[in-house]
Amino acid sequence: MNTGDFNGWSTRIIENHFLRLEVLTTSPRIVRLFPFGKANLFADLGNEYNETPYGLFYFRGGHRLWHAPEAMPRTYIPDNEGAVISAIPNGVRIEQPAEPWTHIAKSIEIRLNENQPQVILQHEMRNDGPWTVEFAPWALTMFRLGGVGIFPQPVGNADPAGLLANRQLAIWPYTKLDDPRLTLRDDFILLRASGGLPPVKVGYFNPHGWQGYYLEGTLFIKRFDPLPGANFPDGGCNTETYTNHQFIELESLGPLTRVAPGETITHTETWELYHGLEHPLIPPALADVIQQN
Repeated sequence: MNTGDFNGWSTRIIENHFLRLEVLTTSPRIVRLFPFGKANLFADLGNEYNETPYGLFYFRGGHRLWHAPEAMPRTYIPDNEGAVISAIPNGVRIEQPAEPWTHIAKSIEIRLNENQPQVILQHEMRNDGPWTVEFAPWALTMFRLGGVGIFPQPVGNADPAGLLANRQLAIWPYTKLDDPRLTLRDDFILLRASGGLPPVKVGYFNPHGWQGYYLEGTLFIKRFDPLPGANFPDGGCNTETYTNHQFIELESLGPLTRVAPGETITHTETWELYHGLEHPLIPPALADVIQQN
């Protein structure tokens, strides 16, 4: 397995004929994603950090595992060192020691599909503390600006008579619904990732189990189990997206779960890469709108 460097932090390279990933050797972070023949899709925030009571939390860019709901300092406990990385078939496993204070230990198994441009990630969170705690696994992927986030919406009646609401949209307080980057359609929400405006964050329950980002001719699809009927954070969100002047995030969440001492919860994502917008998930009329954004 080849090695690399990400802003002074050592990396391991995982690759096949379709794509290349770089993961940090001391932290459960995926910091680069290259579709072969293309530039890195992920954002690179250098060594930007937040100060916390437990040390410096580095945003880095790329993919990370958090626990929801978001809170300071609990969510921002640093994950800079101590991880153990080991080879598994077609990938790696990264295990992080339990966080101080929360006593939650994070691990990610990353596997490449040998036959197509696909990555399977199993996120694990174990409660190493002495008491039961409630949290949700939260997988966040930070992309470069310049593309369009794609979020399929619930459509059709929620009840036979069509009297009940069929969706709820969570809006964070800094978000402006007239933001020109945000397109609210009946069937999709689109979020154009460009700088120069205040941050935007929205979330909702996504029954379709996928979200996407289209950047420079590459369509990234993130799939997950939507788990209808489960209790999700932030008013029932299993999908959230955030953008600012540096990046856009595609976020999937598992359900809020009471995790007893010694227990582990998991959350699986599957990433897929495609050339262009000719894909069964993207209606031709939507593809035209995306290309105009």
